Amino acid sequence: MDGDYQGMIRNPYTRLALIVIIAALAIWVDVTDSIQIRNPLDDTILVERSITPRLGLDLQGGLQVLLEADLPADTPVDSEAMETARSIVENRTNALGVSENLIQLAGERRIVGEFPGAEDADAILDIIQQTGLLEFVDTGDFRPEEGTILQTDFAVGSTTEPTPTTVPATDGTVPPTVYHTIMTGKELTSVNVGLGSAGSPAIDFTLSPEGTTIFAQHTAANIGKILTITLDKRVVSAPGIEGAIPDGQGQISGSFTAESANQLAVQLRYGSLPIPLKVVETRIIGPTLGEDSLQKSLVAGLIGMIIVILFMGIYYRLPGIVADISILFYAAIAFAIFKYFHFTLTLPGIAGFLLSTGAALDANILIFERLKEELRNGRNLSQAVDQGWTRAWSSIRDSNLATIITSLILYWFGSTFGATIVKGFSLTLALGVAISLFTAIYVTRTLLTAVLQNFKPKNFDFWFGI
Repeated sequence: MDGDYQGMIRNPYTRLALIVIIAALAIWVDVTDSIQIRNPLDDTILVERSITPRLGLDLQGGLQVLLEADLPADTPVDSEAMETARSIVENRTNALGVSENLIQLAGERRIVGEFPGAEDADAILDIIQQTGLLEFVDTGDFRPEEGTILQTDFAVGSTTEPTPTTVPATDGTVPPTVYHTIMTGKELTSVNVGLGSAGSPAIDFTLSPEGTTIFAQHTAANIGKILTITLDKRVVSAPGIEGAIPDGQGQISGSFTAESANQLAVQLRYGSLPIPLKVVETRIIGPTLGEDSLQKSLVAGLIGMIIVILFMGIYYRLPGIVADISILFYAAIAFAIFKYFHFTLTLPGIAGFLLSTGAALDANILIFERLKEELRNGRNLSQAVDQGWTRAWSSIRDSNLATIITSLILYWFGSTFGATIVKGFSLTLALGVAISLFTAIYVTRTLLTAVLQNFKPKNFDFWFGI
């Protein structure tokens, strides 16, 4: 066994200084909601980071939605198309200001979305479900009204050039007119909200080189005609072509509000969904329920921590008090990591965190029981500490490694099948076990060595609970 894992450390004070620095940084992160470091020379901000705790859906309330590919059950769904749809949904909801959301695949045909703190569920569902197919349609001299549904010759998912078609009438009525789509939204390279000529919100866009060519040719050949813009076959705007537009920049104007213009820009900016989605299930969790769950979880965790600290101190005496300090260090650094790296805390996550606290205690208990056995066998204190760590290490290593492997398997399961509860639990458990292993081997051993070098107890029965 490497000497780093054996016995009392000859000079623990260097390690002790590092532990104090880490503890101070952890406590700083724990008690503040933002970090700001300024340059003392010119007072400029060098580092600025928000570290407000991120609470999951079950703790702060919000919306959970289950989406499914809106295709016949016997139609195969491409996995890459579903991943693209997931990414587009995530980008759209992020751009709407719905922060801390979680969008992940659940099986082959479903997507689970969680939106903590979401207040306007209807707006989120609307932006998710729309396919976002933008078409520039040649309607000739006809100017359709906004909101009108047009039939065009472009089908979602088509791989061929659109061609004008007619729908044969079977009942003697006049068939609906099918208008020609000259270009779709895939040619857009940038989309932003701007102001129209009347000062109302409008959509400014820039086209790709290919789209610029198409747009320039069509506008040059159709001056005085109507170029209708539709979104999901519904008319958004129907401006007249006043002249050729060769630079690939244009504007979509209409009866937009600031909110509707932003929603349209989001849809166009992040593309159209490759697969139509339908809402299978929605669940709204009220903030009152989440707050109540958080309070009960914190109370339960606090009670459990107090019982653990009392048990260790009473049963293991001096080593137990050292272990209590290590456990507090573990809790401080674990919470600081969750805050700084913006891990989302959920009820299952808190359960995993508390369970990993047990792993930290397991390591200390194994070490202390070995130490007590060596003292009972007549070894001096230095030998007992040395043998206690040496003999307990293999058990500590194997048990913690098994827990981490199990956590990785659970995390994979949660990610693959959309089981966010399992995913949150496994993540906090694995991180907690890794931190607890560090505190048991590095912190507890350093603190115990420093204490025993300055305080040499003679009555082992009293100080070590033999």
